[in-house]
Amino acid sequence: MKPLLKPQCPNFSSGPCAKRPGYQLSELELHTLGRSHRSQVGRAQLAEAIRLTEQILNLPPGYKVGIVPGSDTGAMEMAMWSLLGPKPVDVFSWESFGKGWFLDVSEQLKLAEVYHFHSDYGLLPDFSQADPEHDCIFTWNGTTSGVALANADWISSQRSGLTLCDATSAVFAMPLDWQKLDVVTYSWQKVLGGEGAHGVIILSPRAVERLENYQPSWPMPKIFRLTQGGKLIEGIFKGETINTPSMLCVADYIDALRWLESLGGLSASIEKSRQNLHQISQFVSAHPWIAFLAQQPETISNTSVCLTLQATAEQVDTIIGLLEQQQVAYDIGAYRDAPAGLRIWCGATVEQEDLRRLLLWLSWAYQKVCGGDKRV
Repeated sequence: MKPLLKPQCPNFSSGPCAKRPGYQLSELELHTLGRSHRSQVGRAQLAEAIRLTEQILNLPPGYKVGIVPGSDTGAMEMAMWSLLGPKPVDVFSWESFGKGWFLDVSEQLKLAEVYHFHSDYGLLPDFSQADPEHDCIFTWNGTTSGVALANADWISSQRSGLTLCDATSAVFAMPLDWQKLDVVTYSWQKVLGGEGAHGVIILSPRAVERLENYQPSWPMPKIFRLTQGGKLIEGIFKGETINTPSMLCVADYIDALRWLESLGGLSASIEKSRQNLHQISQFVSAHPWIAFLAQQPETISNTSVCLTLQATAEQVDTIIGLLEQQQVAYDIGAYRDAPAGLRIWCGATVEQEDLRRLLLWLSWAYQKVCGGDKRV
């Protein structure tokens, strides 16, 4: 039987993600629009975004937050171009973006000692191979694979190398062991549903020390420069951005951060995302024609949930198209390089009732296209 109720918000994209429940443009603080980002009010709003980020994430003393160009990609490239070179580099990848960081390090920066530890979609590589004397690059959550780290126990507390973590679909949704992380990057278009184009870079004191004592041998584009005269450009971490940001996007980010505070902060956001995953886990357990792409339960992402179906790639496309046609779910197809299937965002901006309704429609669509689930 065709379900009667549709999700109130059919946006289940893994980036940009759904806006927070109750989001209204009219509620944004827009007094900075049309003003210079270098004006007193512009700098104050950027500084407020940084302050709220530090507060909600409960960063350790000495960690610095900067707003930078180019989304998470720009933030990661900035980190790699600025910090890599003095040590061998270990790169761990298990999905598209992690593999991309390896290609950039090996083919663009052309570092001599780069060690790549890779696994197929659905699995994590062997982190026991991490050398604490090397720099290390990895994603915390494989956005395109739905496979996430359970913890950072594999990172040595006595390491001499730096850890560079792409956490764009993990920050604000998964607990991060900050003492094990020297560089963390993300874009607020992910977990918080903010508008795109801006990245965030978080540096530990160890990363700052590297920046101030190491000069890369390659030319450094202005947009990547974190130091001047051998010293950290402190202004970047106080709201003085490298280039002109969108103050509308900054206001949107602040709105999301304050909503997160009203929700109960970081722990509440993590718990809501986990409950959303639990909703899908119950559905998967009850229906034999659907499964998680992640092969180990402890590695299943609670944000970008990737699923496989007992269906051909063409049938999967038909199911996705049918759900979109019915205005039930938008943008839930697997990433273009991933195995055919679904990718459903389950972060805190998604309501559990909307997920429940989506799953009822998914059963209906699967039966209609594949004739598979007779328990609908």
